[in-house]
Amino acid sequence: MADLGTRAAVRDVYSAYARGDVARVALLIHEDIDWIIYGPVAVFPFAGVRRGRAAVLAAMGEIAESYQLESHKIDQTLIDGDRAAVLADVGFKQRATGRSLRFRVANFLRFDDGRLIEFREFSNSFDVVEQVLGHELPL
Repeated sequence: MADLGTRAAVRDVYSAYARGDVARVALLIHEDIDWIIYGPVAVFPFAGVRRGRAAVLAAMGEIAESYQLESHKIDQTLIDGDRAAVLADVGFKQRATGRSLRFRVANFLRFDDGRLIEFREFSNSFDVVEQVLGHELPL
C-alpha cells in the first residue's frame, strides 16, 4: 500500500514541476530535504548539494532563471516502498542563447510522509555541457 502513496507523491511532484507550480512543489518538499544534482557546477551553478527546502527552492529558481522547461516526459517509474526511480526525457530552452537542449535524466527519490526528503539526479552531463556550449568538446 505504501507503493501507491509513493506513486501518487511522485506524480504530484512531477506534475507540479512541469506546470511551474512552485507553491505546490514547495509544499511537497520536506523541510530537511537532501538534494543533489550531479553535474559540473562551473557550467551549472545550481548543481551540487543542497540541504533544506529553502536551498532547493533557490536552486530551482536558478534553473528557471537560465532555462525554460519545454518538455518533461517520464518514460519509466519504479517504486519500492518510500523510494522511486524515474527515467525521463527533458527539454529546456537556454534563455541566454535560445538553444534547445534535449537529454535524459535519471532521478532517485525518497519520500517521508508524502514529502520529498531525498533527491538525486543524474544525466549525461558531458552531452548536456556540449549542448549548452553549442559545440563538441575536444577530446
